Amino acid sequence: MGNRGRHSAADETLPHLYRPCEIAEALGCSEWWVKEQARQRRIPFTRVGGAYRFTVEHFAEIIRAFEERPLQSRESEPQGTVAPRLHQSHHAVPMTVPLRAKRPRRVSPPDSPPTVA
Repeated sequence: MGNRGRHSAADETLPHLYRPCEIAEALGCSEWWVKEQARQRRIPFTRVGGAYRFTVEHFAEIIRAFEERPLQSRESEPQGTVAPRLHQSHHAVPMTVPLRAKRPRRVSPPDSPPTVA
C-alpha cells in the first residue's frame, strides 16, 4: 500500500480560489459589492459552477484597478510637463445652479370653487 497523503502534487500547482466573502473581508467592503462588481465585469474573476472565485492575481488587479494616485503640485513638476489628471470630477469646483420652483400640475382657477371628487 502506498503512503498517500491528503495533498497530492496537483495541489501544489493549482491556484487557490478565494470566495467573494474572503475578498470582501480583505478589501473591507461587502460581499454584495464584490459580487456586483464581478457581475458588471468591473473586476476580474473566474466563474466555477456559477459561483464567483478569485485568484491572487485577480485580487492584485482589483487593488490596482481602484488605486488612486496622488496629484502632483505644479511647483514640483519640471518645466514643460503637465501631470495627468485622472478623476477630475473629484477635484473640480462644483458649479452652482439656481433652483426654481416648478408650477404645480393641477392648479384650479382662482375664481372657481374647489371641486369635490
